Amino acid sequence: MKDDKQNFVLFAVIAALILFGWPLIQGKFFPTANPPVTRIEGGKTKAVANPAADPAADGAAAIGDRNAVIASTPRIRVETPRVSGSINLKGARIDDLVLKGYDETVAKNSPPIRLLSPAGAPDAYFASFGWRAQGLTPPAADAVWTPSGATTLTPTTPVTLDATNATGQRFRIQIAVDQDYMFTVRQTVLNAGNAPVPVATYGLVNRVGISKDPSSMTIHVGPMSVDNGGAHYRPNYKDIDEAAQKFTTTGGWLGFTDKYWLTAIIPDQGQAFDGQFRAGANKAYQADYALQPKQVAPGQSITQVSRFFAGAKEVRLLDRYTDQAGGVAKLDYAIDWGWFRIVEKPIFYYLDWLFRMVGNFGVAIILLTVTIRGLLFPIAQRQFKSMAAMRAVQPKMKLLQEKYKDDKVRMQQEVMALYKAEKVNPLAGCAPTLLQIPIMYALYKVLMLTIEMRHQPFVAWIKDLSAPDPLTPLNLFGLLPFTPPHMIAIGVVPIILGISMYFQFKLNPTPMDDTQKQVFKLLPWVLMFVMAPFAVGLQVYWITSNCLTIIQQKLLYARHPGLKVPVTK
Repeated sequence: MKDDKQNFVLFAVIAALILFGWPLIQGKFFPTANPPVTRIEGGKTKAVANPAADPAADGAAAIGDRNAVIASTPRIRVETPRVSGSINLKGARIDDLVLKGYDETVAKNSPPIRLLSPAGAPDAYFASFGWRAQGLTPPAADAVWTPSGATTLTPTTPVTLDATNATGQRFRIQIAVDQDYMFTVRQTVLNAGNAPVPVATYGLVNRVGISKDPSSMTIHVGPMSVDNGGAHYRPNYKDIDEAAQKFTTTGGWLGFTDKYWLTAIIPDQGQAFDGQFRAGANKAYQADYALQPKQVAPGQSITQVSRFFAGAKEVRLLDRYTDQAGGVAKLDYAIDWGWFRIVEKPIFYYLDWLFRMVGNFGVAIILLTVTIRGLLFPIAQRQFKSMAAMRAVQPKMKLLQEKYKDDKVRMQQEVMALYKAEKVNPLAGCAPTLLQIPIMYALYKVLMLTIEMRHQPFVAWIKDLSAPDPLTPLNLFGLLPFTPPHMIAIGVVPIILGISMYFQFKLNPTPMDDTQKQVFKLLPWVLMFVMAPFAVGLQVYWITSNCLTIIQQKLLYARHPGLKVPVTK
C-alpha cells in the first residue's frame, strides 16, 4: 500500500511537470502552431488580423507612406499570374511586389501578402543588381535607368534598362520573369572606352528588421544559403549583428527565408562567387554575392546572368526549380524539413494528392490516417497477440514477484526465464506506437512548414488546419465577452481528442496494479492539455487514429478473447 501511494505521488509530480514544463520544451523543439486565424464572438466567426503573415506588413497609418514612396520614383509595372508590383528605375531595384494567391487573413476583403517594399517605406525589402567598382565606374546607386522595349514586365515581355558612364562604358540590365516567382537578370557591359576594364557583377537582397515569424531548432527562419554543396540554416540575425558572415563557393544561392516566403539571389551556377551576410544601420540586413572580375577589351561586351526568387515556398514549385535542366542547387532545401525529410516529403506529396482528389485538407488528413492504420494493421495484430500472451502470464509473474520480493536480481532472472519459456516478448506491443512517432512528427512538420496547409479550412468554425482550435467552451463558445487564458483555453477538438483517448484506454487490458489503473485514467486528460496548442490538423489525425484503433481493438478482441479475461491475483 505504501509503494502504491509513493507511485501515485510520483505520477502526480510527473503529470504536473508535463503540463507546466511542456510549454518550455515545445517552444524550443516544437514551435507552436500558427496563431488562430479566427475568433468566436457572439457565437459568430470573425477573422483575426495577422501582421506576422506579411514580411513587409505595416499598420494602417503606414500604408499611405509606402504608396507615396512608390509614387515618388519612375517605375516599370510588373504583372504576372502570381505577382504584381513594379521595378524602381531609380537604382534599377525590384522593390515592390505582392503575391496574388495569398492573403494576410481569411477575411474575404483581406489584402494580399506584400513581399517587397521600397527603401524609405516601413519594413523596406528589395533586391538590386549591379557591378563592383574595381577599375570600373558603374552607374551611381541612385542613377535613373532608361527603359526600352516593353513598358510592363510580364512572362512574355521582358524589360530592358540602360545607363552609361562618363568613360564610355554602356550598361544594360534585362529583366525577365516566369509564370511563378523566378526573375532572370541579364547584366551586360559594353566597353566603348580605349582600355580594358575588369567587370564583376553583384546581386543583393536587403531587408529592414528581422522576420516576424518565430525561429526554432526545428524550423529555421532568417538568413540561409546553399554553398559548397550543402544547405546552411545559419547564421542567424544575432550572428550577423556581431560580424559579417562570408563564404566562397561555386554554385548555390543565398537570401532570407520566412516561414512561408523566400527571397533568394542566385548567381550563375557554374561560376565561383563570394557570398556574405551583413548588418547595416537601422536594423537592415543584407545578403549579397559578387563574381570574380573578368577583363573586357575595348569594343567588347560581356553578359552575366543571375536569377532572383521572390515568392511562396511551394513544395512542388521549389522541387521543379531544383530538378529542371539548369536548375538551382538545393532550392528545395529552403523548406527546413530536417532529419525526417525522407518521411515528411512522401507524406506531404501523398496528403497533397489526396487533397487534390477530395478538395478538403481535413478529409485528406482522415484518409491519410486510414492509409497509415491500414499499413500498420498487421503489426497491430501481432501487438494484440503479444498483449494476450502477456496477459496470460501475468498471474505467474505475480507469483514470482511475491516469491522473490526480497531478491530483486533473482526475481528479474526468473521473470526473463518465464518470458523465454512462454515465448513472450514484453516489447513487442510497443512496435505500432514507436512507428507512429516518426509519422506523427512528420505530419506535424508538414502542417507547420508547408504553405499548402496555410488557411486550409475543414468544417464549421475550423478555418485553418495549421492553427489551434479557436472555439472553447470556457466562454460558452464565444457567447461570453472574454478570451480565456491560453493555458486553459482548451478547444472543442482537443476535448474530443481527450474523449477518444479515454475510450481507447478503456479498451486496453486492465492492469493488475492499482497505481497503473489510476495512471491510465488520468493520462488521456493530461495529453489533452499537452496537445491543445497544436494544429487542429494534427489533432484530427490523432482523433481519427484513436477511433480506428478502437474499431481495431474490438475486432481483435473477438479474435483474442483472452484479453478480456480478468486477471486474478
